[in-house]
Amino acid sequence: MTTKCSGNANSNANSNATGQSTGQTLRQMKDTRRSWLWWFLAIVAASQLYFVRELVAAFALFAIAFVAIAFVVASLYMLQKSWELAVARLVALRHPVINLARVTNMASVGNMASASRENQKAA
Repeated sequence: MTTKCSGNANSNANSNATGQSTGQTLRQMKDTRRSWLWWFLAIVAASQLYFVRELVAAFALFAIAFVAIAFVVASLYMLQKSWELAVARLVALRHPVINLARVTNMASVGNMASASRENQKAA
């Protein structure tokens, strides 16, 4: 019988310890909530100050300017990549305009100039 009593005593002790740990957890959660509430109230109070408003406005303007510059850079990058793809596809087609425009050295530039003069004479 003593084992049963000691077993019940142990189970009661365990349930009390669990109840205490649950109570401690609830208190910790309430303390965490209170600290968040105080931080929120401090932020609201600070936002009422003039210089804080000015800093937030300056931050917003800098953020907008940064986004605009990033948009321009990304647009130019995409434009360059699409141009590169278009030229690569035209070269792959072996289009005659691209073949005429291919310059390997300065002698080929002279040949192109003489070819254009011959075309003008023929016309």
